[in-house]
Amino acid sequence: MKQHILALAAAGALSAPAIAAESYTVDPRHTYPVFEVSHLGFSTQRGRFNQSSGKVTLDRAAKAGSVDIAIETGSIDMGFEKWDAHLRSEDFFDAAKYPQMRFTSRSLRFDGDRLVGLDGELTLHGVTRALSLEVTRFHCGVQVTTKREACGADATGMIRRSDFGMTKFLPAVGDEIALRIAVEAFRD
Repeated sequence: MKQHILALAAAGALSAPAIAAESYTVDPRHTYPVFEVSHLGFSTQRGRFNQSSGKVTLDRAAKAGSVDIAIETGSIDMGFEKWDAHLRSEDFFDAAKYPQMRFTSRSLRFDGDRLVGLDGELTLHGVTRALSLEVTRFHCGVQVTTKREACGADATGMIRRSDFGMTKFLPAVGDEIALRIAVEAFRD
């Protein structure tokens, strides 16, 4: 009997870390990847992607987790349909050939209990490169309108579009792209 109880206790202890990880589904209504790019040296133009999805796994006790976010390149929105169509074309995102870009991370950085960064990879235009995002805001709790457990974050980073083979109109249209991503996800 003692051995049976010890075996159950050991099995419970071994499975505890798996139970501590919580799974979240990205809320596409409150997740907006936004970017900024220099336009001919005159101004900074901003655009966003209107369709995204993904999963987040978070183990706050172990300070670990994963992020997998897919962004539909055809959902680009610059506020002007002709411009959107040009950015979807082969000159830029080539959305017909590369309908998604994807950010994945298995390395979350914490400062105490606060998530402060994600180290991962961005796949864009058929090319995968390392990308680190700084998390400037992170909060988990019960979302007041849905009464569901949720987590949200604001993350920022920089990429060079030429690193992904997107070289049309360089250097007139800037190479450095600032990324700002607001994400909210509900616990599964």
